[in-house]
Amino acid sequence: MRYPEHLIYPMREELTRHGVEEARTPADVDRLLGPASGTVLMVVNSVCGCAAGCARPGVIQSLQGAEKPDKVATVFAGADLEATAHLRQRLSMYPPSSPSVALFRDGEPVYMLHRHQIEGRAASSIALSLQGAYSEHCGVTAGQPA
Repeated sequence: MRYPEHLIYPMREELTRHGVEEARTPADVDRLLGPASGTVLMVVNSVCGCAAGCARPGVIQSLQGAEKPDKVATVFAGADLEATAHLRQRLSMYPPSSPSVALFRDGEPVYMLHRHQIEGRAASSIALSLQGAYSEHCGVTAGQPA
C-alpha cells in the first residue's frame, strides 16, 4: 500500500526544491544510473523521523560544498514502490534501508550510508560523511591516478 501523496508531498518537496530529481519508475532509475552516468547520489526518502531530522537536511547541506555529484535523485520508499525496489536490486549487496543514501559512479555503487548510520546523528555530521564520499569519488580525477 502506498502512502497518500498529500501526506508525503512536503517530504518530497524538501529535496526537490533543492534540485533533487525524482525517480518514480524503474525506467527513471535506469536512465539516471546508466553506464556513463557519472556520479549520481541516490536518496531513498522516507516518512520516518530520522529522514526528516537528519537524512534530508544532511543531503541538502552536503550539496553546498565545492565537490558534489553530477546528479542527485531520490526514490520514496512507501510511495515509489517499483522504483525503490528496482534501486534496491541495483544495491543488492547491501541490506535494504530507509532512509539511505547511495553514491554511484557510472552506474556502480561506490558508497552507501544506511539508516543505522543516519539515526541519532546531526545533519551536519551526515553532510560531512557525504562530502567525504564526494571528495573520494566525484570530480574530474576521482578514482584516477593524478
